[in-house]
Amino acid sequence: MHIVIMGCGRVGSTLTRSLEERGHTTAVIDSNPDAFRRLGPAFSGITVTGLGFDRDVLVKAGIERADAFAAVSSGDNSNIISARVAREQFKINNVVARIYDPGRAEVYERLGVPTVATVPWAADQVLRRLVPAGTEPAWRDQSGDVRLDFVYAPFTWIGHKIVQLEEAAGVRVAYLTRLGSGHIAQPDTVIQEGDYLSLFMREDSAEAVHAVIDAGPEVD
Repeated sequence: MHIVIMGCGRVGSTLTRSLEERGHTTAVIDSNPDAFRRLGPAFSGITVTGLGFDRDVLVKAGIERADAFAAVSSGDNSNIISARVAREQFKINNVVARIYDPGRAEVYERLGVPTVATVPWAADQVLRRLVPAGTEPAWRDQSGDVRLDFVYAPFTWIGHKIVQLEEAAGVRVAYLTRLGSGHIAQPDTVIQEGDYLSLFMREDSAEAVHAVIDAGPEVD
């Protein structure tokens, strides 16, 4: 894929490096040429100095052959205008805009421009780690029947197998994070201290699920 990124701040530069590591080609647009230093000496893509909603600038960045466009500068107005130009004038289907104002984000979502509302997202991530497990699900399906919770493995489950936790609590462990690395959970995977578990469960049984997890495995 060829992906055009508008904004070379911390988010834009990190996003660019991540995309290049995955084998994609990138072009980065920023009004400040000094910002491109964040990309590092190994950057092999295109840099274009200018505004992300300027047609000529977008063409220089390869928007006409692009598969996706991300507007992640520090300005809400610039991001949304650039995203709409990419979508409406250059017919880029895969477009996303970074928005600080959650009210605006909702409006632009209705207009068909996917947005990431930075402040609410960050606050939500912090909230999930502050409140007791099970209070705030990480995700719900559209029906509201199934939810995803992230839980640090309780001490009482350390040394037990994933299948034991699944059977006791009636959940499915999709994956776990261990020492900073993601792992697909297998039935015989042994839970270790510090494991961060992703649990799929039914919404109507969430309270009971977390009670079972907190109580620990039954002792024979």
